[in-house]
Amino acid sequence: MIISQTPLRISLSGGGTDFKDYYKKHTGYVVSTTIDKYVFVIIKERFDDLIYVNYTKKEIVNNVEEIKHELVREVFKKTGLDKGVEVTMLADVPSEGSGLGSSSSLTVGLLNAMYAYQGKQVVAEQLAQEACEIEIDLLNKPIGKQDQYIAAYGGLRSFTFNIDGSVSIQSINFPNNLKRKLGANLLLFYTNITRASSGILQEQKETIVRKINYHHKIKDLAIEVEDTLKSGKIDIIGKILTKNWELKKNLASNITNSEIDKMYQTAIEGGADGGKIAGAGGGGFLLLYCKRENHDKLREAMKSYREVPFMLEPHGSKIIFNYSRYQLK
Repeated sequence: MIISQTPLRISLSGGGTDFKDYYKKHTGYVVSTTIDKYVFVIIKERFDDLIYVNYTKKEIVNNVEEIKHELVREVFKKTGLDKGVEVTMLADVPSEGSGLGSSSSLTVGLLNAMYAYQGKQVVAEQLAQEACEIEIDLLNKPIGKQDQYIAAYGGLRSFTFNIDGSVSIQSINFPNNLKRKLGANLLLFYTNITRASSGILQEQKETIVRKINYHHKIKDLAIEVEDTLKSGKIDIIGKILTKNWELKKNLASNITNSEIDKMYQTAIEGGADGGKIAGAGGGGFLLLYCKRENHDKLREAMKSYREVPFMLEPHGSKIIFNYSRYQLK
């Protein structure tokens, strides 16, 4: 039996510049961090040759081509696993439309687990690249590359998406006491809105050229986030998140709505320094920065919304359980 644990992420700024239509001409730049909310993939051997796939549905199939869950199917193909296994997927938060990169975390976690089941150790770069190939190239999902890379590498990092398609990864280093402060002052509240992000992302992808200046400004904010973290001026992050949110709302028609606007205003009036919707927008989680002295006031103001406590996670996808009765040849 193999169990992989792959973290979810929050993007601080730069989202959208990791789309191929942007970085192929202008170079993308994103700052993201993983958090201690995870996707788990469990793979175990079966007595028969059937394939069992367990998620919100249960599939029992004779061969890989019959698998309906497209991510699972394509990871089976990529890794060469073909029969006699049971795959179970679990997540700490709702996987549909959370805005926390859960689909890419699942893809990375599936790859990691299926390779480990076959006795293969793969590096983060391979996990990230192959997850991008599956989601973007094979399945034509209207997404960028940041989610796959942050899920594979983990930690607080900046990613440069180069014109030639390569990705440069940089760990953002600053004192541990300031990292703890950042983690403590970032708060997540659930909007109570579940949405499929694909429509918003497709519109955003299709309008990149027309709205290129907004993307340039969002990239500049990602650079500002990194500089701010390195300088130790952590409390400025709230204002940068707000600037990012104001720009992001111009990228597609359904990124915000009256419910989200009301929730955001409630948070600001409750003491938050700033924030933005995580991920594509339209629902999912509201990410806020709030100084510690205002936490109680904010939580009282936001009591009708569910808070999801979290800590920053320094590691990417990893195998947390590996047991085999027999040595694989």
